[in-house]
Amino acid sequence: MKIAELAAMLFYCVILLCIGIFFFWRERKNEGSEKEYFLGGRGMNGWVSALSAGASDMSAWILMGLPGSIYLFGVGQVWIAIGLLIGTVSAWLFIAPRLRRYSIVANDAITIPQFLTNRFRTGKKGILIISALVFMVTYCIYAAASLYACGTLFNTVLGMDAKTAMILATIVIVIYTFLGGYQAVCWTDFFQGLLMLGALLFVPIMVLIMMNAADFTAPETVVSENYWSWFSTGKSDWKSWSDIISGLGWGLGYAGMPHILIRYFSVSSENEMKKSRIIGCIWFFFILLAASAVGLIGRQFIGDALVASKDGNTLIFITMVRNVFDWIAGNVGGVIIWTFCAGFLLSAILAAAMSTADSQLLASSSAFASDLYKPLLRKNASDKEMMLAGRAIVIIISVAAFIIAARPECKGLMNLVSCAWGAFGAAFGPVIILSLYWKRFNYAGALSGIIVGFAVDILWYIFLPQTGIYEIVPGFAAGMIVSVIVSLLTAQPGEQVIADFKRSTLLIESEE
Repeated sequence: MKIAELAAMLFYCVILLCIGIFFFWRERKNEGSEKEYFLGGRGMNGWVSALSAGASDMSAWILMGLPGSIYLFGVGQVWIAIGLLIGTVSAWLFIAPRLRRYSIVANDAITIPQFLTNRFRTGKKGILIISALVFMVTYCIYAAASLYACGTLFNTVLGMDAKTAMILATIVIVIYTFLGGYQAVCWTDFFQGLLMLGALLFVPIMVLIMMNAADFTAPETVVSENYWSWFSTGKSDWKSWSDIISGLGWGLGYAGMPHILIRYFSVSSENEMKKSRIIGCIWFFFILLAASAVGLIGRQFIGDALVASKDGNTLIFITMVRNVFDWIAGNVGGVIIWTFCAGFLLSAILAAAMSTADSQLLASSSAFASDLYKPLLRKNASDKEMMLAGRAIVIIISVAAFIIAARPECKGLMNLVSCAWGAFGAAFGPVIILSLYWKRFNYAGALSGIIVGFAVDILWYIFLPQTGIYEIVPGFAAGMIVSVIVSLLTAQPGEQVIADFKRSTLLIESEE
């Protein structure tokens, strides 16, 4: 174990806790409301909203999974990244501004289920109940992926027991989410987004400098004939387009990912939204570009050293970081200082995992408090009681996520992420798009779409994995088709619902 690396990571965790404590005291001083805790009072600026949306999206997969796959199999592995890039740019351009305006029109909704219910001006609780249940179940799996990544990081880098590391990560995430609410989550995500981007840009550039140094000896590298082909996964048994279709299908998730969509709600103004769209898309492009570069440059830098060991390819970023700072220490001196710097840079993996987990915990917390607790259990609950209920569910979800991640049967980081991503995208993606762009859409169509999209996604995952098609693709298609058919077969929405739809498309805020 490198003590300096451990010290750097612990220092990073202390910073996160301080942010949570700061917003906790500020909230107490300002007597924060339910909207303040769960949505930051709709006062977030463009920079924080953009980087928070990106950081809450990019889990440790961006630093371990994607670079590792490209390192091992070649450029054909970037189709997931391409799908994600198309999806996030489309979301910022076509969903974010409309959803922000419409959420205000829809009785100032602060959660996705609340928005969908208010949009149709109904007192029915079906969407609230079904959505909240999907949130809590799916977020247990999603948060488990983040905790699993934290355990893997500390175990690999420091030799710490994985379960102990997961407990530590759970405590840190819960404390600053529990204390500070939405603003603490967004501001920690902001700094974590900067750290992730800085680490991914710094490492390949430094490796290229090292590779051009006079004392560098190129390692022996043996790659498949399809390694540099965009239309092959690099595996000898690749025979169909299923990998490309599945990779691009990941982009569908952005239309239905609650912890990302909620970021659009909180942007303070139309001008800040325009800024967020630009910043968010640029940040995301460079994150994916740098992660891909780590994988390709890493193969030339490390050679085949990580190919043989099980899951060794996922350690490519960690290996490159350590080599970079060992090289700097050898040329400049000060081993402890540079080892500490390496630990701080490796905290980017911790940042990616934690920034996703905190957003998921807060989204599930707000869904429980606003969509189940108040409307069904305590209709007259005060803002203080709502926040207490939300904080209680943060602890419950965290414990459940830890149990899932710590189980020996856990199938690993990527499997957990893909399951949760597919379920959310299939359940809510079609419904969100139709809510924003189709005035004929009604409550029955929305409820049916959520149920069918979620069910098809799960059933495809369980019974048809041999097709090679990622379950979000058929789930999303089924949800969209059922939503349209049911809406056409049932009564048209009322005049006030149509009026709200038109108002949301024309709304011009006074601050502009």
